Amino acid sequence: MYLLPAIDILGGKAVRLAKGDYSQVTVYNEDPVAQAHAFAEAGAEWVHVVDLDGARSGVPENAAIVERIVRETSLKVEIGGGIRTLEVLKRLANVGAARMVLGTALVNDPELASAAVELVGGERLTAGIDAKNGEVAVSGWIEGSGVDAADLARAMASAGFKHLVYTDIARDGMQTGLDSAAYARMAEAFGHPVIASGGVASVADIRALAPVAASIEGVITGRAIYEGSLTVEDGVAACKEASC
Repeated sequence: MYLLPAIDILGGKAVRLAKGDYSQVTVYNEDPVAQAHAFAEAGAEWVHVVDLDGARSGVPENAAIVERIVRETSLKVEIGGGIRTLEVLKRLANVGAARMVLGTALVNDPELASAAVELVGGERLTAGIDAKNGEVAVSGWIEGSGVDAADLARAMASAGFKHLVYTDIARDGMQTGLDSAAYARMAEAFGHPVIASGGVASVADIRALAPVAASIEGVITGRAIYEGSLTVEDGVAACKEASC
């Protein structure tokens, strides 16, 4: 289990949204690349980047920032937001992103999933499943899809995806703790450990995942780090401890 500190980019800045609401924005760093450097210096090996502009518009708008993070830091970058065509996927792969997250496209264009696996391989792909009350949300969490999250996880496993980020929208950015049972259920449906996202408030929340550690590949956290209730150093250590 490993930590993925998050950098959500909106308007070229590192921000966080409360419950995925674009009208509830907090700016944490004017320079996302500088933020990535800070995460690397604190011991992170991964960073989870979300292009919020791209998630809303359907076209990645911050690829240049992603490229700089890859080029200027030692971090492995998992990037999502607006990846809805093979051309965009190939561009991000070529700039060095370790993994690309497909979210809305999995629902709106199911054939893209298989084509993406053929293009870059399942190890470089992450299924991004963001759900509210078990229903997959799309278009930057603006719309419900009518698709059951567990059903989508099973479909992505069949398509060849090896990684999955599951976000509980109701908890995201609210620091209310993780629902460990929900991640265990998603891992069972997916057939692989999943990446937990949404609700981490402290190192205690990461430690609470220890009983289901076999179902958890990684833990994404953002606001807790930015607001000081969790340090990257402690988060990295807690992830390692929970896996033991």
